[in-house]
Amino acid sequence: MSSLNKAMIIGRLGQDPEVRYTQSNTAVATLNVATNERFKDRNGELQERTEWHRVVAWGRTAEICQEYLKKGSQVYIEGPIQTREWEDKEGQKRYTTEIKALTLTMLDSRAGSGGGMQQDSGNSKAGSTVDIDDSFDDMDDDLPF
Repeated sequence: MSSLNKAMIIGRLGQDPEVRYTQSNTAVATLNVATNERFKDRNGELQERTEWHRVVAWGRTAEICQEYLKKGSQVYIEGPIQTREWEDKEGQKRYTTEIKALTLTMLDSRAGSGGGMQQDSGNSKAGSTVDIDDSFDDMDDDLPF
């Protein structure tokens, strides 16, 4: 049996998208997306747990994120989970796990449009293809851990 690596989340942005450009001028957007889980604990009290997800979008999808998304925007994200490694300025190895957004759908309605807008970075019927540059060497990350 083959394997499957696919995350699907619906959540809200915790801050405006951060967009950078690689040396080859490819846009890369970093999104921090919060998902919430509500449940009753053993005592019957309602509890809420928030999970934060780091999401990375590339190319035209990243540009659309910058143009249309802001803190609080609700999005549907679909793509594989990836862990990458780099060395910080002090030479320490750092790791981050993120969702690579292959499909991004904006769920907030815009000015009476009656629905969201979808950007699929794969080969879609609309023909919107994103060239993904997997070299992270030119990215400067300051992670909170």
